[in-house]
Amino acid sequence: MIRFEEVTKRYPDGTTAVDDLSFEIGEGELVTLVGPSGCGKTTTMMMVNRLIEPTSGRIFVGGEDVATVDPVRLRRRIGYVIQQVGLFPHRTVLDNTATVPCLLGWKRARARARAAELLDLVGLDPKTYGPRYPDQLSGGQRQRVGVARALAADPPVLLMDEPFGAVDPVVREQLQEEFLRMQSAVRKTVLLVTHDIEEAVRLGDRIAVYGQGRIEQFDTPGTVLGTPATPRVAAFVGADRGLKRLSVTEIEPSDLEQPPVVRLDEAGGRAAARLSAQGARWAVVLDSAGDLHGWAGVDELARGGLVRDHAHRMNSWVPVGAPLRQAFGVMLQHDAGWVAVLDGTRFLGVLTPAKLHEALRRSVDADARGVSRREVPYESVADA
Repeated sequence: MIRFEEVTKRYPDGTTAVDDLSFEIGEGELVTLVGPSGCGKTTTMMMVNRLIEPTSGRIFVGGEDVATVDPVRLRRRIGYVIQQVGLFPHRTVLDNTATVPCLLGWKRARARARAAELLDLVGLDPKTYGPRYPDQLSGGQRQRVGVARALAADPPVLLMDEPFGAVDPVVREQLQEEFLRMQSAVRKTVLLVTHDIEEAVRLGDRIAVYGQGRIEQFDTPGTVLGTPATPRVAAFVGADRGLKRLSVTEIEPSDLEQPPVVRLDEAGGRAAARLSAQGARWAVVLDSAGDLHGWAGVDELARGGLVRDHAHRMNSWVPVGAPLRQAFGVMLQHDAGWVAVLDGTRFLGVLTPAKLHEALRRSVDADARGVSRREVPYESVADA
């Protein structure tokens, strides 16, 4: 969808902002450009919609050389979101959102209907927020309107320059979550500039890590964090990149341990005897369909009755496919030695701290070898 071919931007004073860039972004892919201030990432993005013209090289969008396209027409078909949002203060939120469709000649009713649809998509009730003016919104709400406006004409490409940088950390995380939800629905080709490696890791399908005017590494978040290509990349992603990688490493069924299991309608005394013979002190409680119901201790089960009479609610659980960071957070929140992992409501197993560490190590090794995580054996210190 977007292709750079040997693109350079050099200013008259001799400063080279971007030096011989060549890379491709696939249709529906979200790529984050990350690096320190002044490294050329914003220049790269602004050359896509010709707000900055390259000195040499070519840029293609949808197979078309942007240098051959009228700049105004080009920009109207590429969504653009900036940190300062840039809403028109004298226009309502609904009219701000409908700006580009109106410029493209849409009838007013159609443009406003599309604007209302997009406001709803970004989590703003059009009946409540549509009649308001920008100064009646919070910073996070204005940012949502900026995203809605960029999407209003249904552009195939979306450019985002530090889109969530002007809000506090809590709102920023909420906006990131909302944007990921929206992106899963609309699947735009997105080029997003940020200086925050955690934001780049969280949002990007791939990350381009910049040095000075050049891309030092262009790969998946897991690979960038697990195997930095250069010392500069390693320094930028930080010594705590292992912790950051928890955010992009998903829980797989092969990561799980299988604890003792009892059924709701099983006799408590019989279940206790069986567990004691296995040396277990507790068990996961499932119903007849294999859905998680809770947990129970051996001593309680030994008092008799049915297992259901002694079952406790299970608070520490996560869905399969969730990031390891989420599981780690649940362990800390509930002071738990493990978390249950579910597929819907069906119990799959438990993730322990040891298994979490093993999953992380195997994920790094798998990326380095170019294989799946299941193909990587794990050797603990005890095995060495």
